[in-house]
Amino acid sequence: VGFVKVVADATHGELLGAHLIGPDVSELLPELTLAQMWDLTAEDIGRNVHTHPTLSEAMKEAVHGIAGHMINL
Repeated sequence: VGFVKVVADATHGELLGAHLIGPDVSELLPELTLAQMWDLTAEDIGRNVHTHPTLSEAMKEAVHGIAGHMINL
């Protein structure tokens, strides 16, 4: 059990920050750092493949929540 929150610019989707709480959340950091390095938006991250059921699915849900398309909440 944990928590993932991604903060993005409402107009352009630019990533502004993220909060990750829980066991093994360090496994999600490479996706965020790569997104920051390549100037990806929250929508770009949401289009990435996140398998089910895995921890990476929490990242998908967080960025889909920005667009109002969250599935599991």
